Amino acid sequence: MKHIMIVAQGQGFLVSSFQSHLSGMNYEVSFVEPDVAAISKVTAAVDAVIVYADEELLECQKALVYLADRVTEENTPVFLVGSENDVSELKQSMPAKLVLKTFLRPIDVRKVSQDIDGAIKEYHESRRKKVLVVDDSGAMLRNVKGWLEDKYQVILANSGMMAIKYLTQSRPDLILLDYEMPVCDGKQVLEMIRSEQDFSDVPVIFLTSKDDRESVLNIMELKPNGYLLKTLSPEQIVESVDKFFAQSK
Repeated sequence: MKHIMIVAQGQGFLVSSFQSHLSGMNYEVSFVEPDVAAISKVTAAVDAVIVYADEELLECQKALVYLADRVTEENTPVFLVGSENDVSELKQSMPAKLVLKTFLRPIDVRKVSQDIDGAIKEYHESRRKKVLVVDDSGAMLRNVKGWLEDKYQVILANSGMMAIKYLTQSRPDLILLDYEMPVCDGKQVLEMIRSEQDFSDVPVIFLTSKDDRESVLNIMELKPNGYLLKTLSPEQIVESVDKFFAQSK
């Protein structure tokens, strides 16, 4: 369940309406006054912040500075609601890159809640790591996509050449590369990746069904960023990808 924090001076009708509509859309909603202590008490991860601007809130500069620092540190998207003048003034206190949308009163809370929901989903989807999975087996591609897609953007390629074509257009954060493929195998694909300056540093982890010592040594001689056995459980493969990204920070 995603978590939204609403910052407003007083829990009036508009704020209550937001809470009702967003809760009905399966959001956990926290209401807080524009106060440093109140905002700091919300320790759970916040997926978005709605700030309702009025004259009283704009006077709470310490709280607004604290809020701006927090959303910047956590890369949390912000939505501003209020009159044109109040929103314009509030914008000066918030990090511009994180203010996704502004809504000027009067508003339709139901429609605005839907707009906020769509913007949150788009924002967090755009921030998810991209994993390019390369395998000649359609079944393996579907399986890996199913295992990873809850956490990552998963792009599929059923051949080495298709993978290279994708790399010329977009840059993934990780490539899971089948070691044994017809026509253009994993070794050749890795060599092509490393020879192209634009994407030579994209990390590559081999997927392989071979676990004998000689095969493993041959794979590691190519200096990939790691290898995963296809015989691992789905949970182990997801855990390995999670661990790779955690260690890459």
